[in-house]
Amino acid sequence: VGFEDYGPDCDSMRITAFLDIPGQDNLTPLARLEKYAFSENIFNRQIIARGLLDVFRDFSNNEEDFLTVMEIVVRLSEDAEPTVRTELMEQIPPIAVFLQESRPNFPTAFSDYLMPIVVRYLTDPNNQVRKASQEALLILLEQELIAQNDIENKVCPILLDLSAPDSDDEYKVEAVNIICKMASMLSKTVIEHMLLPRFCELCGDGKLFQVRKVCAASFGDICNAVGQEATERFLIPKFFELCSDSVWGMRKACAECFMAVSYTTSPEVRRSKLSPLFISLISDPCRWVRQAAFQSLGPFISTFANPSSAGLYIREDGTLSIRPSAQDVASSSCQPGNNANITSASMNIVSSSPGEALTRLSQNENTTACVIEGIKDCHMSNCQGANSRFQSAEDIFNTFLYWRPPLPDISQDLELLQSKTEKREEGCSMSKAICKNCVDIIPQPLLDQYLSMTDPARAQTVDTEIAKHCAYSLPGVALTLGRQNWHCLKDTYETLAADVQWKVRRTLAFSIHELAVILGDQLTAADLVPIFNGFLKDLDEVRIGVLKHLYDFLKLLHADKRREYLYQLQEFVVTDNSRNWRFRYKLAEQLILILELYNPNDVYDYLRHIALTLCSDKVSEVRWISFKLVVAILQKFYANNANALGLNFINELVARFRHCSKWIGRQAFAFICQAVVEEECMPVDHFVEHLLPSLLSLSSDPVPNVRVLLAKALRQTLLEKAYFKSVGNPHLEAVEETVLALQSDRDQDVQKYIIAISENSLRSVNSTTSTLNFLI
Repeated sequence: VGFEDYGPDCDSMRITAFLDIPGQDNLTPLARLEKYAFSENIFNRQIIARGLLDVFRDFSNNEEDFLTVMEIVVRLSEDAEPTVRTELMEQIPPIAVFLQESRPNFPTAFSDYLMPIVVRYLTDPNNQVRKASQEALLILLEQELIAQNDIENKVCPILLDLSAPDSDDEYKVEAVNIICKMASMLSKTVIEHMLLPRFCELCGDGKLFQVRKVCAASFGDICNAVGQEATERFLIPKFFELCSDSVWGMRKACAECFMAVSYTTSPEVRRSKLSPLFISLISDPCRWVRQAAFQSLGPFISTFANPSSAGLYIREDGTLSIRPSAQDVASSSCQPGNNANITSASMNIVSSSPGEALTRLSQNENTTACVIEGIKDCHMSNCQGANSRFQSAEDIFNTFLYWRPPLPDISQDLELLQSKTEKREEGCSMSKAICKNCVDIIPQPLLDQYLSMTDPARAQTVDTEIAKHCAYSLPGVALTLGRQNWHCLKDTYETLAADVQWKVRRTLAFSIHELAVILGDQLTAADLVPIFNGFLKDLDEVRIGVLKHLYDFLKLLHADKRREYLYQLQEFVVTDNSRNWRFRYKLAEQLILILELYNPNDVYDYLRHIALTLCSDKVSEVRWISFKLVVAILQKFYANNANALGLNFINELVARFRHCSKWIGRQAFAFICQAVVEEECMPVDHFVEHLLPSLLSLSSDPVPNVRVLLAKALRQTLLEKAYFKSVGNPHLEAVEETVLALQSDRDQDVQKYIIAISENSLRSVNSTTSTLNFLI
């Protein structure tokens, strides 16, 4: 008996079954294993290598046999055929997992027999074998199956040898690739002491640009693995060299991982060193480098963020939440009447004269234009208010009255002039402080470059989708600046919201709810709600972004503002393409959540109609989720003691679905009743009075699909509830009659569902019925 009868699909069977079949050779299973493991037939050896996991399962109980199998594996690993070695290496990770679970001496056995094979195959002359060993090594490291001693004494030394300057070029590229991939799986100590010096050396490899490119692409992972101190001491200088590499692919790779590198550095290094370095990449002569840099610009700016300063904090699940603060600086610093807050929040800059204030302001001419424009409305409104107060006083003072004898008393006029001068000084100081506040958070050149991403010229010289990248990272930039500096981004956001590319608007629509959390309710109502309203009337590709997070956005609005959207919710039922059923499905999902935001009367007047419309959708998936929405509405009514509304809704459901001319409607009624009982969304006495009789009457429905769902509702829900088993239930007899009728139904599917009722439920029903008969 050999392997000739095993086809190529033998993976689906127990490959080692042949070992148990007595053959003409009169050999033991272990001897037969050894015979075929070293057969001259390559196919036999391949099957043995592929079935090693089954072999270990068969022989792991006996220690002597187990060691014999291990020795066979070691000998088989020296097979001259590359396909055999590849098959063997692919089995090493599952064998290691099995041995760890079943063998008490797993670490020793794996380290002595299997680990040397993995390490040796990293230098195998066959490329396919080396790739298999590299994949196996990474899997073993990821699952923590390699002992720390083996990592330091076997794995790292071979990788250092392969990545040495005099090593073969192909091996060197593969070795540095493994080093970079395994960085996140090793301890910080091992990486810093054993692999980091070699990595820094490879970053400057002048012979192979492929080696430098791998280092550049994985630079962020290495920085994250070694931590801030080693990054700033050893890696940042190498990163500067890679960012100025003569090969543009290297600089592009650096731009792509810039955020990860920045994340592991201190704020001082990030601002003083990385920021100018990034500006050089944005100004790179190669378009592909500039394109990658602009894509990473927003993420890089987000590393400057301090959510606590924005009145926010990041939960463990990564979502943003509002942090209640005792001193909430106005959500928009540029609103009339908020000057006191702005002044108190700014630095206390006092000038001796208006000229000095203007001189200091002129020294900051490199500040972004958006900051100046952002404070303009606030400053002008403040000045206009001051001018209006002093206009009548100015009318009193003129040269004619001044030089006419007798000379008038001008003390009041002097006080007026002094007051106006102080006002101007305060306005200039306030403007300068707001500009300085933005610069203190983000280096001005970075902010300028980000704001320029909406410039149409950028789309021609950098990337046609640069506006989309700007929109994608805008919430992160807004979080970094904080709501007090929203004026810096407001114009950019409005420009993106009006972009002719629907992909740009779609990106904003998907993140507008997150931006609302960052800005707070006042700025959201003033600046985001108009854009949100525009998205509601946009293409379906844009509307779906708003719809997917509709609940998240509406819950951030004030109740009065939120109520304005009740009527607009009906517009979501209509889509550009009626085949876009997932849009209506998502609407039903969101409405289930939105119910909690409105009172029962609003739900009854507005959301009830939408739910019933969705229940009649042509697509079954939309109908099923809409039935759950109907149940949630009922639960809303009864949870808020709106029993009258609940009863009206029940009567409408009975009329619309129970007496529907189409069998789909009657089937829906059975599903709704079952869901009502499962969710316990209404008192049971209301259910048995207003819904149960109509539900049980479906047992005589002419369509089997309706009766099947009735049987399913009885089996899975009603008869599992204690009320329907209790002695005092007056409807028990009707339920039992319905069960008996369905058990004798002419349709087999109906019988299958109803007969599947557990014997305990039937026994409970029968015993209860007997008790009732006895009492009668």
